[in-house]
Order: sequence, then C-alpha cells, then structure tokens
Amino acid sequence: MMNIVLYLLLGIVAGSLSGLIGIGGGILVVPMLVMLFKFSQQSAQGTSLAMMIPPIGILAVLTYYKNGFVDLKAAGLLCAGFVLGGLLGAKLAVSLPTDILKRVFGLILLLVALRMIFSK
Repeated sequence: MMNIVLYLLLGIVAGSLSGLIGIGGGILVVPMLVMLFKFSQQSAQGTSLAMMIPPIGILAVLTYYKNGFVDLKAAGLLCAGFVLGGLLGAKLAVSLPTDILKRVFGLILLLVALRMIFSK
C-alpha cells in the first residue's frame, strides 16, 4: 500500500515538473526508482518510459497548443527521431551492465546540469 502512495506521489511530482519546465522522467523518476524503490537502472528507465506512453503530456500539450506554443511539424519530426532513437538507445541500454549504465546516466545528468548552471 505504501509503495502505491509513493508511486502516485512520484508521478504527481514528475508530472508537475514536466508540465512546468519540461522535465520529469529522466531527471526525477529514474533516479527515485533506483534510489528509493531499488530498481535496477534498466528497470527504472524502462518503467519511466512506460509511464510516459499514455499521458506524456496530453493535457499539457493541449494547454501549450491552445496558447500557440506547439510547432506540430517540428514535433512530428522529433517524434519520428525519438521513436528510432528510443529503439536504438533501449537496445544499447539493456545490453550494458547496470553499473556502467548508471554511471553513464549520472554523467549525462551532471554534464547537462553544469552546462545549464554555467551557460550565459
């Protein structure tokens, strides 16, 4: 029962951050599934991706779209690339040892964070 509440709470926080600033799955959900729920890195990444399939932003996208902030052509092209990239990335991720994947994930988060903190 407690995990159900924690999963729902994590989903609410991730969804709120996703709607607010476009983050959630990779930056929040994956690390929390690994650290709090003891998922393997691969299981956390797969679960995070599965979580995003139905609601990836249906209501958030509609809100942005209604306010003129969605480029449908760019979104369609990004989606096509994302589908192919997601397949390639998933095939690589499941073939890597968990500790290597965890380090790669953390390094990417660190590099993005440093770039955002120190860029003008």
